[in-house]
Amino acid sequence: MKLSHIVATLAIVVLPSFAHAQDKPVVLEGGDGPGKGKHIVLLSGDQEYRSEETIPQLAKILSKHHGFKCTVLFTVDPKDGTVNPTINNVPGLEALKNADLLIIFTRFLNLPDEQMQHIVDYVAAGKPVVGLRTSTHAFNIPKDRKFAKFSWNYGGADYKQGFGKQVLGETWVNHHGAHGKEGTRGIVVKGQEKHPILKGIKPGDIFGTTDVYTVNLPLPGDSTPIVLGEVTETLKPDSPALKGKKNDPMMPVAWTKTYKGELARSTTGRVFTTTMGASQDFAFEGTRRMIVNGCFWAIGLEEKIADKTNADIVGEFKPTPFKFKKNEEWKPGVKPADLFK
Repeated sequence: MKLSHIVATLAIVVLPSFAHAQDKPVVLEGGDGPGKGKHIVLLSGDQEYRSEETIPQLAKILSKHHGFKCTVLFTVDPKDGTVNPTINNVPGLEALKNADLLIIFTRFLNLPDEQMQHIVDYVAAGKPVVGLRTSTHAFNIPKDRKFAKFSWNYGGADYKQGFGKQVLGETWVNHHGAHGKEGTRGIVVKGQEKHPILKGIKPGDIFGTTDVYTVNLPLPGDSTPIVLGEVTETLKPDSPALKGKKNDPMMPVAWTKTYKGELARSTTGRVFTTTMGASQDFAFEGTRRMIVNGCFWAIGLEEKIADKTNADIVGEFKPTPFKFKKNEEWKPGVKPADLFK
């Protein structure tokens, strides 16, 4: 089915809303499927790994194939309404008030207090979170700001290392594999082969051209690694494993955990975190399936995970290489609605 037809059936409300105000979020209404009646908010805002490509495609998959209502938010330049990962502005975060799951893929954001408040309230309620790649260092908030404790490097004992460590299980540490030269092959942790998130995934299915991140071991609390990252010699999926200490021990690249929100009495929020998820990683079906299954698990629908979850690409998906430079590290002039045409 052509993407234009998909948008017409799933997100017919999107284009009219953008005709009136460029700061309105894109909403894919979903439909029949195991996710019917569940609302997912997806947040894109990194400057290197093309979350503005991963997040829309993930939303399309979750909505088209599985019936979830998806509200998709971006860092937007208020001057012209275009997607700009270097801008600390995410309109539409009030959608989190009735969200069943937050999927976050941001990097070092310093949002205005009124926007950050919606994220803080969501976390305080102890609701489910899925974190991709740079979300371990999702926020970089100065010490004199209201929500400084959410920063990746917060030093206070009350919320040490911020949102990344306290909610997702890790903050930014370092690159473990050679950035831009060595890839990541997912290796299932022994004993986790039957975990619901790994259903329908065969050895070698999980791969990414982004490198493995360093993780401090052991991970905190009830964090449970389910996939380890085998560093590969090249960025090719058939590359041999790199010989040497980088793969002894291997770093976790996907894990589950829970956290308790400050205002939650008995609710414990499920969390699925993976340091994979760049747009080029998302080109690999096994990696997509792991992330989609992770969303099902986090939201509490693990019994609905199929033997082989549909993670087929919706419409056209041509991920651009990850990179970070001073100018045009993303496609300029693109408005949120343009990513769903």
